[in-house]
Amino acid sequence: QVQLVESGGGLVQPGGSLRLSCAASESIFSINTMGWYRQAPGKERELVSTITTTGESTNYADSVKGRFTISRDNAKNTLYLQMNSLKPEDTADYYCNTAQIYSRDTRHAMNYWGKGTLVTVSS
Repeated sequence: QVQLVESGGGLVQPGGSLRLSCAASESIFSINTMGWYRQAPGKERELVSTITTTGESTNYADSVKGRFTISRDNAKNTLYLQMNSLKPEDTADYYCNTAQIYSRDTRHAMNYWGKGTLVTVSS
C-alpha cells in the first residue's frame, strides 16, 4: 500500500526555519530517488530538491540552493527537508514523491500524492 505522509509545516516569519518530514512506504522509499515538491497558490507544482536512495547525491532548485537541505533516514523510511532563511516566496504546500536526481520534471513523480504540509512565511 502506497503511503506518503508529510508533516512539519506551519507559520514562520521571514528568516525563520522549519524542518519538514515525509513518512513513506518502505516499498517506495527503499528503491527510489525521492524529492520534495511544492505548489504555491495559483502556480504549478515544482520540484525543489532531490536525493538518491543512498543519500550520496542531492540536487536543489536555484531558488532554494544554500537555504534548504534534503536528507533521508532509510531505517525509518523518512525524508526530511531542513529549510532555513525562509522567504515569503517559499510559501506553498510541500509534498514528497519519487523523482530523478538531476531532473526538475515533475512527471517522474507517482500519480499518488499525500496531503502535503503547508508552509506559510509571513510577518
